[in-house]
Amino acid sequence: MISTQIITAILGLILATTIIVLIRRDHLHTRHALWWLMLAMGIVILGFFPTIIDKIGFWLNIKYPPTLLFILGLSMLLLKVLSLDIQQSSQEQQLRRLIQKIAILETELKQYQNHDHK
Repeated sequence: MISTQIITAILGLILATTIIVLIRRDHLHTRHALWWLMLAMGIVILGFFPTIIDKIGFWLNIKYPPTLLFILGLSMLLLKVLSLDIQQSSQEQQLRRLIQKIAILETELKQYQNHDHK
């Protein structure tokens, strides 16, 4: 029978391999891949050494250390969503500026064309 440690470690390795394949095929930007690779390595480490959570939980005085996994997982998800929102806001701002520049260029082009026809 396969232990949960081995299954967790294998899942982490599969995740890391998938991320590397996505990077190589240019489906995932390296800026985003770093986040996912760190997550995969964390899963692998916890798969091989599950007592790390118990030790950290004890050190933080958490009564039931496995809840630390849920707290860390939720925190990571919230950080990822926040970083996506920041990136989306930045892209929206860039898009708005590009639209304004295009509008200015179109206006200048129309003025130039009208000036040429006179």
